[in-house]
Amino acid sequence: MPVLEFGTATLDAGPRLPAAGQLDVWLVRRAALETAAELLDLSELSEAERRRTASFVRPTDGVTYASAHVALRRLLGGYLGLPPQDVPFVREPCPGCAEPHGRPAIAHPDPPLHFSLAHSHGMAVVAVSRTVVGADVERLPRAETVEVCTPALHPGEQAELAALGDAGERRAAFGRLWTRKEAYLKALGTGLSRDPGHDYLGADPHRRPAGWTLLDLPSGPRHNAAVAVRGAAPEQVTVRWVPPAALYAGGTVDLDADGTVGVPVTVPVGVTTRVSDWGA
Repeated sequence: MPVLEFGTATLDAGPRLPAAGQLDVWLVRRAALETAAELLDLSELSEAERRRTASFVRPTDGVTYASAHVALRRLLGGYLGLPPQDVPFVREPCPGCAEPHGRPAIAHPDPPLHFSLAHSHGMAVVAVSRTVVGADVERLPRAETVEVCTPALHPGEQAELAALGDAGERRAAFGRLWTRKEAYLKALGTGLSRDPGHDYLGADPHRRPAGWTLLDLPSGPRHNAAVAVRGAAPEQVTVRWVPPAALYAGGTVDLDADGTVGVPVTVPVGVTTRVSDWGA
């Protein structure tokens, strides 16, 4: 059974690829809006990423996007031993049409290094592994969202939600379910172009798609997060916060940091976790 260790990463530089059977998950808070323009370092982003940052109508969304992409480049740069601006991103072929707009990837790493990035309402998740991985994070859903989206789900998922008499329980269950579904579809490379009702990602792990492991990740009081990993459950899963200073000028991330604190809790997939202060 994999063990999830939660701590606060510290700063350092140095290349390190995950070991076989290891999954690293990094949690990122949006940089503070009042200091983001001054402290958040956008110099390592591509021109397209900087344009995208500036395109958001709400400043908080732009800062969330920029924080996530600065963290992604610095993390992958550390794993690969490359400057963040030199991380060689590509797009894999689309599973549906074979055009190059599928899953984001790193160009020809040896040994292979896979990643997935997700961000939503002030928080981002970066998952890194030797095998194909998909990650998602979502703000806790509103009741209207659950009502509108439930008819598009797999019949088994709809039945599970309908069996919950309490509206609050349905919202919580839908939030966990939807992040699993998006993580899985991102790992496939299809995203929501694949019918969300086609695959069962509900509460029963034995009914989920064969050949995949789905992990629900505690991610604070206002979000749900999940990771999909191709193959058997990872032997080790380590979840850490990227400290705010890692996003600033000169910041890097210590990929070997531990800092594990907290008490054991159980997540829905039955994976033992250790959880740190969510205010980190």
